Amino acid sequence: MLPTPPPEVDPREIGDDLLLDVREDDEWAQGRAPGAVHVPLSQFLARLDEVPTDRPIAVVCRVGGRSAQAAAFLRAQGLPARNVTGGMLAWQALGLPLEGDGPAPSIS
Repeated sequence: MLPTPPPEVDPREIGDDLLLDVREDDEWAQGRAPGAVHVPLSQFLARLDEVPTDRPIAVVCRVGGRSAQAAAFLRAQGLPARNVTGGMLAWQALGLPLEGDGPAPSIS
């Protein structure tokens, strides 16, 4: 039996949730949401203790596949996690704030 997919949250409706970005380092450097916590999925289990659990968690990746895996895992641990619908591509398409390591953040 496949695990139940986690609930989703529109990027515009994250509110006060912790935004957990599970993309890899190169993706993170290209552009990210201000205030996001970065724990790449490839390091997720080893760095799980770095994920704050004091509020609901919105998990994001590029389009939503990796973040759905991470959110499902967090929910299995009893944490209130949701997957960000459309990932950072949707975030950027909606014109939401981005910051990056270069002059013009782009996650495309």
